This record gives sequence, structure tokens and C-alpha cells, in this order.
Amino acid sequence: MNEGPNSSPLTRQVTLTVLALAAFALAMVVGFGIYATAQADHVSLERQKILIANGLKDQIAAVQREQESVTVWDDSVTNVKAGNEPWIEENLSVWMYTYYGHNRIYILDAANHPVHAMREGKVLAPAVYGEDEPELQPTIQKLRAMIAEPPKQEASAGPAKLVAGDLVSLGGKPAILSVMPLVPSSDRVTQEPGSEYLHVSVEFINDAVIARIADKYLLDGAHLLSLSQPVGSAAVPLVDSRGIILGYLGWDQERPGLTLVRKMGPALLIALLVGVGVLAFLLRRLRRASSALQTSQDRAQYLAFHDTLTGLPNRALFDDRLRRTLLFASHDAARVALLYLDLDRFKHVNDTFGHPAGDELVRQTAARLRQTIREIDTVARLGGDEFAIILLDVRDVRSAEDVAERLLQKLCEPFKLVDDQVFVGASIGIALSSGPETDADDLLRKADIALYEAKKNGRGRYQIFAGDMDDLLLRKRKVEAELRKALTGAGGIKLAYQPVFAADGRTILGAEALVRWGHEVHGALPAAQFIAIAEERGLIGELGKWALLEACRFVAGTKLPWVAVNVSPMQLRDVGFAEQVASILADTGLDPSRLQLEITENVLLENNDTVRSVLADLRGSGVGVVLDDFGTGYSSLSHLRRHAIDKLKIDRSFIRLLDEDDKATAIVKALIELALALNVDVTAEGVETDAQKTLLVGMGCHQASCSRRPWSPASCWR
Repeated sequence: MNEGPNSSPLTRQVTLTVLALAAFALAMVVGFGIYATAQADHVSLERQKILIANGLKDQIAAVQREQESVTVWDDSVTNVKAGNEPWIEENLSVWMYTYYGHNRIYILDAANHPVHAMREGKVLAPAVYGEDEPELQPTIQKLRAMIAEPPKQEASAGPAKLVAGDLVSLGGKPAILSVMPLVPSSDRVTQEPGSEYLHVSVEFINDAVIARIADKYLLDGAHLLSLSQPVGSAAVPLVDSRGIILGYLGWDQERPGLTLVRKMGPALLIALLVGVGVLAFLLRRLRRASSALQTSQDRAQYLAFHDTLTGLPNRALFDDRLRRTLLFASHDAARVALLYLDLDRFKHVNDTFGHPAGDELVRQTAARLRQTIREIDTVARLGGDEFAIILLDVRDVRSAEDVAERLLQKLCEPFKLVDDQVFVGASIGIALSSGPETDADDLLRKADIALYEAKKNGRGRYQIFAGDMDDLLLRKRKVEAELRKALTGAGGIKLAYQPVFAADGRTILGAEALVRWGHEVHGALPAAQFIAIAEERGLIGELGKWALLEACRFVAGTKLPWVAVNVSPMQLRDVGFAEQVASILADTGLDPSRLQLEITENVLLENNDTVRSVLADLRGSGVGVVLDDFGTGYSSLSHLRRHAIDKLKIDRSFIRLLDEDDKATAIVKALIELALALNVDVTAEGVETDAQKTLLVGMGCHQASCSRRPWSPASCWR
């Protein structure tokens, strides 16, 4: 009783101190929570505004791209000036509405008088243009001024794009306005400066347009707000070039901070109540908590280095033990054997009995492996049904083979799974350390190669790694080194030129540059082989640059109209490739129009922004782009149209059967007609007979290359 008064003040002091600290901590947490919530909502709102603004910019750019597809066109200039109304309706107005969704189209002559008008897919009298003219006129005058005095543009960037756009309000509805002149796409059509007709396109910012922007950036409730409607914080103004607000784009604001607080509110309240209860027992539980923490750390450390399913060492612990084992073995001259084991019918068990049975099979396999090897050896699970075993103090290869035979025998015994007996078996790859210089990764790679050989040779067996298994890898490395040497001018690599003939079989239209390598030991190496090695080893850029430079030098000193050079997809993925080509052309003095770059259909399938930009820059500089081996890949018309190539090459596999197989003839004819429809040249590869040439000329193909040697029309078409 006498101790009560003495202990009570201390207890109260400790209690008050703890409560004060707890209250201070709670206030800090609540204050920070409120601040963090407000900041999160503010940052999210600013991000949403940027997304909406970017989406609107993207939509404006899309309207201009869609309009450009019909305004830069020889046919547009000739048909509009000829007053071909059906053609205008089909290609310049109604088509723009049905395909792209442009709501209003006007065609203006050189004096800005309307000659054609379309609204919502219906052709109207040109006079209706007068209703929209006050809003459209400033932008039209801006474009006329640009035409009269084109903006300056650097030569490397290509010709300046003539387009004027703005946001306007037509009939009280905001819209995207884009005005472009109708200009020729080639030098076959000319027109006097100042005589350009204008194509005026209007797309209203309606629910469909807003929905596209909202869907792209995953925003809910996007809608258009007029000037008379109340505007909240989640809105961005639609402002024209004069700074006049035409309306607002609004949406349902995402409030991640507030949402998180609402969802966590009940949990926080419960946590607070629990915390108050726990606080009373805090001092008494500190020691127990420390003990539990130590146990948890020990468990976490164990799980970090062991497989949870089998309890075996995992890959991290296996790698560490293998490196340590090889390090110790390098000092005492003992050999180490690495066994890489894989179950042969594991997938069948999973598919037949289910994944729980597969897990049980892995557990039983691990148990058998542990029972078979010595205590000093290590068995680890690397993942799935793959196991690795480190054998210490191996006297010779036979010792490792004895262990492998025991393991195979043990694993051939039936497994009991889901009340049934299952026979599995395994394949084992074996690699032995070769001395102090043995590398752990190299040893594991060799064991993996040996395992692959064991599976390839019938499964249920083991395979010792042999040096010839590594021959392919060594050969690749040797070819890589020799290719590097050859590219310095000391190895026999050169270009051969295969001419492309006109339909008469005599006129040479150009030539295709082909890389040839006459190896001093292996003779003529197939181009596909060493090019594949160049791509794998990172040499394709250097090889491609060499081929381009050599081809351009050769053609610059001849009267050949052009030369075609194959380009690897890896070169096109380099953002600086177009500049590299321009530099080579400048150094050799070759006109860009005399260079064609051949690409494959797989490049188009990538839909890569860098590839698309590089191809556009190349074509903009005047370099031709040729689609090689057309018909053998998976290109679609959308890819062909988006990348706008200059020539298609029909693969020789179709030409070879041209005069023998009606189906091949039909395919070739369709490919040629497609090329003509796309307004691009077409070359037939591997034309060897006069009959083939005659059929191709009749179909409209006027370029052909021969696959025989020597390359001459007399040796092919006879």
C-alpha cells in the first residue's frame, strides 16, 4: 500500500508523456494527411488538364493529317480546277465526312470564292459558305499570306507545310478549322503561284470528338460546356487565336487523395481505436515485439535464399554456392561437377492432373534428389521443374555419370499423385570444371547446352558437355571478329551490283547492291548468315554504313540512274540513321533521288514511331523507299498507306511459278495492280524466261531483275 503513492505519479507521468506524444503524432499524421490529400488532388487535376489539352492538340493535328492526305495530290489539283464535281464529292468532301468525320468542307478558288460546299455528308449550294465566311475568313487570309510569302525552313527539314488552323465558333458550336491549299504531289502537275484552290475543313468539337480524347486518357464524364454554363475546376477553355474563349471541355475530376481518404476512413478509425488499446500495453510488449521481429527477420532471410515449395536453395543461394565452390576448388585442385536436371513429362502432369499435382511432383522430386546426393553436395530448384546439383570433389567424369545414373534410376520410379501412379523420368546435362579459370556462368551455360542435347537425343538420359557443342558459338565469335576486320578493308568483303532492266530487256534502269564476302578460309559465305551474326553482335550499323558508302561512291562515278541498298530493321530503329544517309550523300556528291533503300514488310508491322519518323525523313530528303520481297510477309494496306513507300518488289518465289501456276499468276497480277493503285513503281525479282517477262509486261510491270549469273538480258530472257 505504501508503494502506491510512490508509483502512481511515475505511472501518470509516463502515461501523460505517451499520450502527449501519441496526440502530437496523431495531429501530425492528420495534418499531413489533409495536406497530402489536397496536394494529390491538385497535382491530379493539373495532370488531367494537361491530358485534355494534349488530346485537343492531337485531334487538331489529326484533322490536319487527314486533310493533307487529299490536298497534296495531283488528282486534286486537276479535278478541282476542271470542275469535276462527282470526283470532288467522292474524294474531297463526302469522303472526308464518311471516313474521317469532318463535318463541313468548302473548296475555294484562287479568289476565295466558294466552288463546292458540303455539310454533314450532304453537298449543298456553294453559297452556304457565306454563313460561315466571317469566322473562316481570318484563317483563310492567313494561309493566303503564307502562300504569298512561304515561311523559311531549313533545307534538312524539307519543304514547309502550308496549313492554317484555328478554333472557331460556327452556329454557336466550337469547331476545329484547318485550311490547306490543293498542291501537286509530283512535278507532273504544275500551277502558277497564287492560283491555288483552298480546301477548308471543319470538325465540330462534339460528343464523339470529346469521347475520343476522354477514352485515350481514361477520363470519365467528359463533356462540352457552353459559356452560359457554370464552369468548375475540372475544365479547360477552348481558346481561338485571338484569345477569345469559345467554350470549355469539362470532365468528372479524379480526386485520388479524397477517394483514398474515403476508402480508408473506416480502417483508419478502427486502427485508431486499436492503437489506443495497444498503447496501454506498449511498454510491456516491447520485449516480446523485439523477439518477434528477430524471428521474422530470420524467416525473411531464409525465404530470400530458399524455394518456398520444396525448401531447397533457390537460384540466388545456388549462384552464391557455385561461385564459392569454384573458388575453393581453384585452390585445392578438386573438380566440381554441375548437373542441370529437367523433368521430361512435367507439362503433361500439369495439364492432366492440375497444378496442385504438379507442385506435389516437384516436392517429391526434390525429396528424391536430396536422398540421392551426399550431404556435402548442393541441390537447388532454379524454377518450374528445373533443378541444379553441385557435386564436390569429383575425381573424374565417371563419378559424375554414376551420380546421374542413380538420379535417373530414382526418378524413373513411379510417383504417387492424386491416388494414381505417374511415371515421369528426367534428362540431365553435366558440365565439369576445367581448372582455376572456370567461370560459374560459363559452367552453367555448358550444363544447359548439355541438357538441351540430352533432350534432343531422346530424353530420359544424361549428356556430358563436349567441346563441339560450343563450336557454333565459337564460330559465331570468329566470324564476328573477322567481319570487324573485313570492314576495315582487310577481309574480302565487297558489293556486287545486280542490274534492273526495263521491259525491253536491254535498258538498265538501275542496280541493286548486294553484299558479298569471299572468306579466305571458308570461301563465299552466305550473306544471310553473316548479316544475321552482324545483327546479333551489334555490327549491323557499321556493316550497313559501309555498304551505303560504297554503293553511293560507285554510283556517283557512273551513269546508272539509281542504286538500291538493303537496310536492316535495326538501322531504321536508330534515330540518327536519316542524318547518316544525308551525310553519306553529301560526302559522295550523290543526288538523293539516285538512292533507294530496300526495307522488309516486318519493318512496317512494328508500327514504331522512330521507324516512321526515319522513313518520313528519308523520303522527305528525296531518297526512295522500296518494299522488298512483297507478298511474303504480313503487311496490310494501312501500313503501306501510312509509310508511303516508293516501290514494291515482288518476291522471286511468285515469279518462278508465273508461267506454270495459275494461282501464282493471279497473285502476281493482284500485287501489280495494288502497286499501280498506290501509284508506286513495281519490280519483279528473279525473271528468268521470256515468257515470264511477257506476262509481267502485260500486267503492267515494267521493271525486272534477273537471278542468273552473269547478269545480262541475254542470259535470262532467251
